[in-house]
Amino acid sequence: MSFKSYERISVTRNGRIATVTLTGANPVNAVDAAMHHDLARVFLDAQDDTESDLIILTGAGRAFCAGGDTSWFKTQIEDPATFRAIGPEAKRIITSLLDLEKPILCRLNGAAAGLGATLALLCDVIIASERAIIGDPHVKVGLVAGDGGAVIWPQLIGFARAKELLMTGDLLSAQEALALGLINHVVAPEQLDAKVAEVAGKILGNPRWAVRWTKTIANIPLRVLAAQINEAAMGYELLSNMTADRKEAVAAFLEKRKPNLTGE
Repeated sequence: MSFKSYERISVTRNGRIATVTLTGANPVNAVDAAMHHDLARVFLDAQDDTESDLIILTGAGRAFCAGGDTSWFKTQIEDPATFRAIGPEAKRIITSLLDLEKPILCRLNGAAAGLGATLALLCDVIIASERAIIGDPHVKVGLVAGDGGAVIWPQLIGFARAKELLMTGDLLSAQEALALGLINHVVAPEQLDAKVAEVAGKILGNPRWAVRWTKTIANIPLRVLAAQINEAAMGYELLSNMTADRKEAVAAFLEKRKPNLTGE
């Protein structure tokens, strides 16, 4: 597997570890159409890659992935057909991550929001820099949390806490996320690579197929849940993209002002 056909993702190898790095067209690795397309393929390719036994997912620079790119949001509002068209990709991102048999570690180097948070939380082990923040602020930009947040957050921290965070759109510090049980480890930025390597080494030290198939059966309830929720979640998200408040929320964000929401 060459992993050379991506626009917004780079893949490097170190022994039997493949590191998948999000390399957005902006400093915070926000998802645009090109990255969304890459994300819908990369985990399928990672599964088929015969040269790796463990995947690390991280972001380039100071952020992990700050969710959807606001310029892309504007395009989707002006032409809702572009939003509808990415539905199959959106489902494939979630299902391919959950179907991946190889263990996948999230190296959470910085901010993870919206889809970025979903990508991180669908990994098997999340190791964060103490500078990282995480949250799902879909509602703040007028969208339903339809890209996997409603699937994974309640499973990790329970429904009461998850619904509060999904409905407020609040962001958590790495330490707050750790205390809630949302992520596994928090370390100083300069210790992040060492901790990721430590956890990866422990996993790779075990028999390959015992690890892969243990992960596979542990993910069965999540795969079932995603299949039950995805269609409705993405349908509601598509509807929310066509509301007046969605248009106003994005405009206010771009203009750096408080939105004038009408409830429509």
